[in-house]
Amino acid sequence: MMKSISLCSTLIIAMGVSYPSFALPLDKIKLQEGFTIDVYAENLENARQMALGDNGTVFVGSRKAGNVYALIDSDNDFKADKKIIIATDLFMPSGLAYHNGSLYVAEVDKIWRYPDIEQSLPKIPKPELVYDKLPNKSHHGWKFIAFGPDGKLYIPVGAPCNVCESEQPFASILQLDLETKQTTIVAQGVRNSVGFDFHPQTGELWFTDNGRDMMGDDLPDDELNRVSKKGQHFGFPYIHNTDIADPDFTNPKIATLNTPPVLTLGAHVAALGMEFYQGNQFPAAYKQSILIAQHGSWNRTNKVGYRIMQVALEGNKVIDYKQFATGWLEGEQSWGRPVDVMTLADGSILVSDDFANAVYRISYTKQ
Repeated sequence: MMKSISLCSTLIIAMGVSYPSFALPLDKIKLQEGFTIDVYAENLENARQMALGDNGTVFVGSRKAGNVYALIDSDNDFKADKKIIIATDLFMPSGLAYHNGSLYVAEVDKIWRYPDIEQSLPKIPKPELVYDKLPNKSHHGWKFIAFGPDGKLYIPVGAPCNVCESEQPFASILQLDLETKQTTIVAQGVRNSVGFDFHPQTGELWFTDNGRDMMGDDLPDDELNRVSKKGQHFGFPYIHNTDIADPDFTNPKIATLNTPPVLTLGAHVAALGMEFYQGNQFPAAYKQSILIAQHGSWNRTNKVGYRIMQVALEGNKVIDYKQFATGWLEGEQSWGRPVDVMTLADGSILVSDDFANAVYRISYTKQ
C-alpha cells in the first residue's frame, strides 16, 4: 500500500451534540423567497467535494485536512447524525465520485477506489489503487472528479503555477478509461478547474475555470466554459476570457485557438463546484439551470465571491446570471466559503464549506 494512504479503523462520531447548529450564523444568509438554509453537518474539517451514494450516504473530501468522510442521516431528518472517517493523511483528497457502488477518491497524484462502500459501512473496505500516473505537483493539484455519461472518469490537472507555460497534462481536463487506463485530453488551456458537470440533455461537459492572479483587481474573470468538441483549447496561458492577452506569455498561433467562455463570472470570485439542477423541489425556473459555488477572493483589494450563483439557460445561451445565496461575506470579513453544490434525492441541495467546516442544506417550501 502506498505511504500516503492511512486506512482508519472504523471511527463513528455522533454529530450535533457538542457542536449545536446555532453556532453558525445562518440567519445572515440571504436566499430568494421560499428557500431555507439549515446545517446538515458540522465539525467537518475542510469540507470540499461531495458525492451521493445509492443509499443516501453523503461522502465528503477535504484538502488541507487530508481526510475523507461519510455522513449518514439515519433518521431521515435531513441532518447527518453519524460521521465516519474513511481515510486520513491523504495528499489533498479534495475530489471524489460515487459510481456503481464504489467511492472514488482523488489525491493529487492518484485515484483510489473503495469498492461496495455503502454495503461495508461502518466497516471501511480496503482501498484499491485505480490510477497513479497523475503529476504530483500540489500547486493547483487538488482535484474535482466526476463520471461522465460515457462511464469514463473526468479528472482536471491544474497549471502548476499562477501563470506559466507547462507540458501536458498540466492545464487540462482528462478523460480516464478505467478498463484500459488510457487518458484522453478533453479540454486544454484550462488553468484550474475545480468544478464541472454534464448537460442533462446534450451530455456536453461544462466547467468552471479560475483566472490568473496579479493582473489587477478586475482582470481576468473566472469562466464558465462548454466543451463542444473533444480537445478544445481554452486559451491559458496566452489569452484570458474572450480576447485579453496575457502580459507575460504570447503565442499568437495558439491564441487563435482560444474558445471564448459561455459566461464570465467576475474576477477572483474563485468559482468552484457547479451543478445542473435536475431536482423536482425547486420552482420550475430552476430546472436545468446551473448553480455555482464561489469560494471567494484571497488577494483582491475588496473581497468578492463567497456566495452561490445561478445561471439560467436557453439551450446553450445564458439568459440570466444572479445571486442564489449570499451572506458568508460581510464587508471585508467572511465566516464561510462555499465549495461545492450537490442535489439530494428529495430535490434539496447541499453546500459544502471548507472554512466553516460544515455542510448546509438549502430547501424550498411552496408559498
